[in-house]
Amino acid sequence: MKKKQSKKKIQIKKKKNYSDKPAFANLEKTSDTLTTPKRSSSGIPKYVADRMARRIFFTAGIPTLLGMSVFVVSYIIVTRNIAEIPPSSTIAISALFFLLGLAGLSFGILSASWDKEPGSFFGIENIPMNIQRAKEAFKPATQNFEDKS
Repeated sequence: MKKKQSKKKIQIKKKKNYSDKPAFANLEKTSDTLTTPKRSSSGIPKYVADRMARRIFFTAGIPTLLGMSVFVVSYIIVTRNIAEIPPSSTIAISALFFLLGLAGLSFGILSASWDKEPGSFFGIENIPMNIQRAKEAFKPATQNFEDKS
């Protein structure tokens, strides 16, 4: 007497072997479409972006870390009965550090020099020039919007 074959074995036998040739035949063909030359980007140069990142790390990163550490320090002080700190003052102090970090973020971006050689330590002299650059970057978009209306 013959054993019945399971459905899996039957399905395996019925599977067809498809070759990959027709599916991927056109993959390696190069297209004859015209490629437009890359135009120069008006974005931020890498050396300026690196300078901004360093400034942001110090002017925004440190106050933000301090804002988070206020909760930890407050918890330790309260749980060890060193002092009684109201929760509202913990929140106010951490909010102050977070606002300082937000201001530091703006300062880090606006105070970075766009010259090849780095500017001064604080870069305060670059702020008006960088604000002007930011305004000019948004000007074409607003001019197009005003012309259409």
